[in-house]
Amino acid sequence: MKQTLNMSLLTLAGALTATVVMLAFSDAAQGNSDAKPSAPGSKAATRTDAQKQIDDGRQIFRFDTFGDEAFWGDTLRLHQAIAGQNNGGVGPGVSPKTALAVGLKVDAEALPAELQQQLRTGGVNLDDPATTVALLRLGAVVGVKGLFDSSGNLKSMGVTCALCHSTVDDSFAQGVGKRLDGWANRDLNIGQIISLAPNLRPYTDLLGVDQATVKKVLASWGPGRFDALLDKDGKAFRPDGGQAGTVIPPAFGLAGINLHTWTGMGSVPYWNAYVAVTEMHGSGTFFDERLNNSARYPVAVKAGTANVRNTPDLVTEKLPALHVYQLSLAAPKPPQGSYDAAAAARGQQVFSGRAKCATCHVPPLYTEPGDNLHAPSEIGIDSFQAERSPTGKYRTAPLAGLWTHQKAGFYHDGRFATLLDVVEHYNRVKQLALTEQDKRDLVEFLKSL
Repeated sequence: MKQTLNMSLLTLAGALTATVVMLAFSDAAQGNSDAKPSAPGSKAATRTDAQKQIDDGRQIFRFDTFGDEAFWGDTLRLHQAIAGQNNGGVGPGVSPKTALAVGLKVDAEALPAELQQQLRTGGVNLDDPATTVALLRLGAVVGVKGLFDSSGNLKSMGVTCALCHSTVDDSFAQGVGKRLDGWANRDLNIGQIISLAPNLRPYTDLLGVDQATVKKVLASWGPGRFDALLDKDGKAFRPDGGQAGTVIPPAFGLAGINLHTWTGMGSVPYWNAYVAVTEMHGSGTFFDERLNNSARYPVAVKAGTANVRNTPDLVTEKLPALHVYQLSLAAPKPPQGSYDAAAAARGQQVFSGRAKCATCHVPPLYTEPGDNLHAPSEIGIDSFQAERSPTGKYRTAPLAGLWTHQKAGFYHDGRFATLLDVVEHYNRVKQLALTEQDKRDLVEFLKSL
């Protein structure tokens, strides 16, 4: 009897042990909070941390204003111009048709099914600013966040990274669809949108000019362009009278890329901090002693931009996750049939051979590993934009995903309307002696990246 009892206890103990082990595996697989955590640095821990950073970064990229509603809403009162006088604001307001016309995008996945159906059947008034306010309440306007009081009235607004660096796939309608994070919004007319603000004094006071001049400068940019140095050096126009803005770059395909921006002012997190604090006017910290130069950056010195220390700091702790998310955004592949595959294959040989493109646009990064900056004379263009930067040079732009941002032109200021214009420029400057076939094939290869 005793032996039998002992055997039964051993059997029971074995069963319990097996059950505990199975539960432990089950808990770990399901993310049970009571499960033993993975060791720091292990594959599982690294994967979990990386995924959390990506998820957090996506949320920041899409929806975080960094507190900039204090500028865009509370100070400029841009939300009042959007709402219009019939909705508690001022002026005629901004209807959905007008919003789409200036390049704002609508996230179709943020729209309830009932509203989607009403839009399909024409049951929504797209000429009424009240509809725009309703879209803001739903969080459906990409890159714009409305803030509402307890009565449902639009009381302020802010902007996010997605305003300039996301678009939609137009799957629902033109300007309405699923988000495409990292894509440059080359339809966005930032200058026209800002000029609607009832209070432009922050710009007139900073730049020392009247409102008419500010609006003239804002109107000069056009769709897909923005001047992120105007509030640093005060150079509103080029010496030849042309606009001084640069085209909005994509925020995808940045993994492995050294310096960011057209003139390589800094890394990706540098530019995130620069934009969040000095352009979006979020509440955060930004430091760059290079801007503390009254001869080159008189407006920056006036504003104290070289050393900004806001309290609370709503930016700095978010930079790591934002950076990781941006690095996770691979350059999208071109749609099938959007280029001639046979010509692209020939063009690849031209790219790496006679045209010598791969000397600087090194595959597969399509920029130089390391210090990817060049003097203006090396690429055969003027130095205006380069001289506005502390580097004095231009960055070799990565080419992957080039097909997504053909609007607004190529190069930092969109000076070349087409890829063929770019090829013609280098053929002339570098004396490449490319044939017409070479040029066409090279363009098809660039479209295939």
